[in-house]
Amino acid sequence: MIEMKPPILAPALECRAVRKQYGTSRVILNHLDFILARGEYIAIMGDSGVGKSTLLNLIAGLDTADGGDLLIDGIKLSAMDDEAATLLRREKLGFIFQAFHVLPHLTLTQNIALPLLLNGQPVQRAGQMLDAVGLAGRGEDFPRQLSGGELQRVAIARALVHKPRLVLADEPTGNLDPDTAHEVLMLLRAEVKANGASAIIVTHSHAAAATADRIMVLTKDGLHPAGASGIQ
Repeated sequence: MIEMKPPILAPALECRAVRKQYGTSRVILNHLDFILARGEYIAIMGDSGVGKSTLLNLIAGLDTADGGDLLIDGIKLSAMDDEAATLLRREKLGFIFQAFHVLPHLTLTQNIALPLLLNGQPVQRAGQMLDAVGLAGRGEDFPRQLSGGELQRVAIARALVHKPRLVLADEPTGNLDPDTAHEVLMLLRAEVKANGASAIIVTHSHAAAATADRIMVLTKDGLHPAGASGIQ
């Protein structure tokens, strides 16, 4: 009897010699190589202007690399047309912004349900996610009725409601007090792990980074483990 070996799954994310520059001389990312394993939750730190948010924007398709390749689940983004790339991002990615980007004219339930509607999925999970982030019974409220911490919870619920394979968070606790920030980070980690997703959090906060499986530091020479970079 021939033993069947399980298929080898591609990494959640792979960056191959990714390059990004602005203008003719301002190089932000230079031949960046990096692999994010499936199920891994990492934090990326680094000085301001080194390219942390730029890297997230490239992964999310909000910006375009000038060289190299980005692969999500083994799929090369540069080889896809606009429609296919949009569909992949819609189905596989969840993005959490520092500024929340919650739509003010929609209720909390409607905000959270947006990814489900875009993916043609049942919207009932929006209510479940609202409960999961500690906002049960607030579904008909509008964003103007929420605090900063509550708005970030809505943003997390919206990013995770469609069970994306890759979650990207750009300074998700930058506007929050330490206690609220810790609650939000624990919630984010718990939801990512429960869904079997992978995640990258970009942050200046050492406390936020400490919630990740490992910490990487972005410098002009690439991404390095925190200890190896000289930054503790």
